[in-house]
Amino acid sequence: MPQKDPCQKQACAIQTCLQANKYMENLCEDVIRDMRRCCQTHARQSICCSGFKELKPAESNVNT
Repeated sequence: MPQKDPCQKQACAIQTCLQANKYMENLCEDVIRDMRRCCQTHARQSICCSGFKELKPAESNVNT
């Protein structure tokens, strides 16, 4: 039996949060942060981390 993905819980939490907040990422920063932490620890063991890239700097920093 395959092992459970160590970051699946965080990946599901992101999807739930995004759906509940009409896909406004700024309202899900805490769950995205949790996923980033999990991927730092389990990147090689988690298929969920394969598509999770480092986010761009906060939009507030892009004032041009």
